[in-house]
Amino acid sequence: MPFFVLPFPVVDPVAVNLGPLPIRWYALAYIGGFIFGWIGLRLLVGKDALWAPGQPRPTREGVDDLLVNAALGVIIGGRLGHVLIYDPGFYLAHPLEILQTWKGGMAFHGGLIGAIVGMWLFARNHAVSFLTITDICATVAPIGLFFGRLANFIKPEMWGRPADVPWAMVFPPAGDAPRHPSQLYEAGLEGVALLALLAFAAKSGALKRPGLVTGLFGVGYGAARIFCEFFREPDPVQEALPGGLTMGMVLSLPLVLTGAALLLLSLRRRSAPA
Repeated sequence: MPFFVLPFPVVDPVAVNLGPLPIRWYALAYIGGFIFGWIGLRLLVGKDALWAPGQPRPTREGVDDLLVNAALGVIIGGRLGHVLIYDPGFYLAHPLEILQTWKGGMAFHGGLIGAIVGMWLFARNHAVSFLTITDICATVAPIGLFFGRLANFIKPEMWGRPADVPWAMVFPPAGDAPRHPSQLYEAGLEGVALLALLAFAAKSGALKRPGLVTGLFGVGYGAARIFCEFFREPDPVQEALPGGLTMGMVLSLPLVLTGAALLLLSLRRRSAPA
């Protein structure tokens, strides 16, 4: 037991009530991620210096359609991913619960698959390289991850394992044991640190090599998630696996491998074809 434990800052999960309609922090996290991501996308496609001469890319107006495609993919894929991967039996018995996203339950890996489908459809309809689309979306994706992890912390959910570090917190739903605030670890690594890395790469010319930023995102997110899983308390039924592994680790490993492959392939290219 640590000598000093930080108190958990209990926050009302409802940010504001608009008459009979409660606006929850969870919803605001998604809204904030999409808004700031949209701003970031428009900035990226509007800066000629980031791109090779003649390299096809979406217009600023086209980014609006891209955001809609990606947002729908994230929401639908994230929810279905949680339903199918983590607790299919419960949702089969309670199908209406699938629609109740305000209670939490969004799987990142499912949302990623949904977003990829949305981006592929956009790339096909706008005659732009699919990897160029994934690159610009990957650059801004950590913004949404940051807000999402903060929402996990406020809820609270996805708390850490018992700990004796000075910054350990007691999460009321998890009992009296001080725990790692693993949601904040993920917000820092998957959000702030990864955003800084990808923004630096884009500024340094990575967007001129389609697939490079996407590869960095895959390796960076996968490695950060696997690292943070050592501090997060897995659900003993849905997430804990033999040998100390967790579902998050297993699902993140293919991201690291795919990202590494994309890095190698993109670095072999001199630049994007005109």
